[in-house]
Amino acid sequence: MPGAGGLLVLVLLVGLAAPLVLYWLVRAEHEDRTVMDREEAERTARRDIDERDRR
Repeated sequence: MPGAGGLLVLVLLVGLAAPLVLYWLVRAEHEDRTVMDREEAERTARRDIDERDRR
């Protein structure tokens, strides 16, 4: 079966590339996060709760 070697190489490449792509996606998401101090985070959390109570 001459095609078996090519298939094995393809499977290995996909197996090595998939974790790297997932790592890159997680890092890209991490860079877009909003950084806030504790007081600002508490105000934001309270605002979310207050808006939910008004409905």
